[in-house]
Amino acid sequence: MQRSRSRTIISAVIAAALAASLLTSATPASAATNGFRGVNWADQRDNYVDGWVIPTGLTASDSYSTVYSYATVKSKADGIITGFQQQIGANTVRLPINPQSVNSDWWGRYKGAIDSSLEHGMKVILSYWEANKDGYVDDTTAWNTMWDRVTGDYGGNGNVYFEPMNEPFGYSLSAWVSLCSTWLSRYASIPRGRVLISGTGYNDNVTGVGAASALSGTLLSLHFYGFWASDTTRTAWTANLSNRLGSYSSRTIIDEAGSPMTTGLTYTGGQNQDGNVFTAYLAATTDLTRARQMGIVYWPGLRTGDSYSLTQQSGSGLVVNNASGVAQLRWGWGL
Repeated sequence: MQRSRSRTIISAVIAAALAASLLTSATPASAATNGFRGVNWADQRDNYVDGWVIPTGLTASDSYSTVYSYATVKSKADGIITGFQQQIGANTVRLPINPQSVNSDWWGRYKGAIDSSLEHGMKVILSYWEANKDGYVDDTTAWNTMWDRVTGDYGGNGNVYFEPMNEPFGYSLSAWVSLCSTWLSRYASIPRGRVLISGTGYNDNVTGVGAASALSGTLLSLHFYGFWASDTTRTAWTANLSNRLGSYSSRTIIDEAGSPMTTGLTYTGGQNQDGNVFTAYLAATTDLTRARQMGIVYWPGLRTGDSYSLTQQSGSGLVVNNASGVAQLRWGWGL
């Protein structure tokens, strides 16, 4: 997500059912993607920052302290990742990276969040976010150095997935395919089924990248939001999303989708979901992903100040902001 947005504790019955539903195996690009039941863990400032990305719950003191380093980050991440699993049922977390974070000593500490996720059996999607907010890679040399280090550290772990760039809206389709092809060649040892190629624009359409033979075998990532249209019916939102997917649903993970979770909306209720932009949008999105066995990585699972956030911090863990929103998301996950 590029810009900041004006974005109930879940019942014990729902929470108790979550642990048995976690999946941790890697999902190949040729299969359905509903093995990805995820959330974004995001920086309070949004992830478009010219500096270190610091997801909510981690602090600058974790970044700069020479005493509280990797162990502190990992300990804080343990509580948050456990919250994502127990309160929501997530088995995937999407985390931002940038050269400022990776090509510095913050990387050695930030890895605590990644390693905590992996030790909890989560899949991890590492996605590059640029700082200039122009839809281009800021500095190709620094970007390559970043990916050299990230793939060097995690290329051998089958539960880590790599997204070369988030929302490449500066590039034409051909230029974007060319850049991704170069990335795939540089990191040819990474199985293509562990690479997420973003759709064009704001990750808003995967038909072009899906048709590109140079990108065959990769997963595709799509973003889809309710503020992109004013429709109030599930039928209209289903058509909107279907057009963005084309024939590539089986390769696609919707790795950003979200709705307001702190404004009192009720997302469950069948026919009652029509009549409001956001309830109709989320119902259509989750109905379609369930039917087509697609993964969703919700935006955001945790981000302070974002009304879309599924959770907020409570002590060392998390509590849910909207139980009906969690229930609807879990429906979309096929649970």
